[in-house]
Amino acid sequence: MMRKKVSNKDIAQIFYRIADLEDINGVVYKPEAYRKAAAVLESLGEDISALYAGKGIKGIMAIPKIGKSMASKIEELFKKGKISSYEELKGKTALREIITHFFETKGIPLSRLKMSAKKHKIVYGRYAAPAKQLLELAGSVEKAKGAISKVADWANTRNLDYSIETVFKKWLELDRLKPKEVVKKPFYRDMPLVWSEARKKWYVVRDDGEWLEFADKEDTIEWKIV
Repeated sequence: MMRKKVSNKDIAQIFYRIADLEDINGVVYKPEAYRKAAAVLESLGEDISALYAGKGIKGIMAIPKIGKSMASKIEELFKKGKISSYEELKGKTALREIITHFFETKGIPLSRLKMSAKKHKIVYGRYAAPAKQLLELAGSVEKAKGAISKVADWANTRNLDYSIETVFKKWLELDRLKPKEVVKKPFYRDMPLVWSEARKKWYVVRDDGEWLEFADKEDTIEWKIV
């Protein structure tokens, strides 16, 4: 008997998540299979809950890209409200997921991270202890990742380096950490421009302080971050 109604989108999101976690674990082939299955479920015209209620697991297995293993997981979700292997996968991958997210905030994507790990340039083990400490402090993977993102946004706008340990040090200040406001100012040939609201004109400020009326085209104005 089906325990709860689960939408096609719900299952697709779980399959996308499984694909991401298997990717982080370095598993080959499975991630792509789950992504393809998720895409099929998203575009499926029939409600999968109704399909299962009418035809059982065989009805699910008739869906393209859904094999016996995936169909069994969907059936378990219907019956028990969760997929045990998915829950286990989340637990096994938690620290790697936090570490992966940390490197992504530094502009290192998973593909490069895995390549670096193979070459022993970056080893997940080196970061396991602080990641575990952060997970215990945050209480969940999502909260740990959110804390890392906050510190990254704050540090990156100030050209500061940061580590997972930085998140511990800033833990009590997280709500107060704000990215530095990015201000863009107009320049013309490396000289600042000033807009006169009264005259509705731009003026170029020379190095000697003299103001000259800007007579060039507006597309020659450069907006630089100051």
